[in-house]
Amino acid sequence: MFVGHYSVAFAVKNERNKIPLWVLFVAVQLLDFLWAPFVLLGIEKVRIVPGITATSPLDLYYMPYTHSLIGALVWSGLAFAIYKAGRRAKASNAAALLVSFAVFSHWILDLVVHRPDLAIYDDTLKVGFGLWNYKGLEFGLEIAILIGGIIIYLRRNALSVARKSGIMIFGVVLILIQTTSTFGGRPLSSERVVAITALVFYTLFAGVAFLLEKRQRKEA
Repeated sequence: MFVGHYSVAFAVKNERNKIPLWVLFVAVQLLDFLWAPFVLLGIEKVRIVPGITATSPLDLYYMPYTHSLIGALVWSGLAFAIYKAGRRAKASNAAALLVSFAVFSHWILDLVVHRPDLAIYDDTLKVGFGLWNYKGLEFGLEIAILIGGIIIYLRRNALSVARKSGIMIFGVVLILIQTTSTFGGRPLSSERVVAITALVFYTLFAGVAFLLEKRQRKEA
């Protein structure tokens, strides 16, 4: 799953919990933020196997530290502690729990689309429902939950007209990027390129989320 992960970031954010949107954007992709450098360092493994699924050619055959169930729970717990410590008095336990949930949601959504390459523990007992084998359905799910998350975000947060417009434009861009990723047909050149590209996109998206909120604060 790609942009569908951001549905959780949008849905969780509201004025009461005061969690910055960019933090939630990082949280929902934290496992992949870690996965990319782990791949570059050779700690986790991936290979390109065209046709392994209808949607993705990635054989994610070894990623016990970032995408096992136990690993995801550990990173979620660390996210709770780091957010709580970093925000200090500004962060309630409820807000820190939401950040932790956002991190863990990545594994849950990946479970739906991945082939059985998500280990329960270490590199054993691998699970995955395999929606990547059905390109149209997987694409429809990603877009549907992203739009749903954005609608929840727009309804639960007091936003200026400019920021509402910015969020909707951002949503359209995310949909276009997902469309290109799913149907573009351009072959991936190497595993390193996959990891670096992932880092660039995830960082860029979090940066856009930060700038959208920064603009809202100035307008307020």
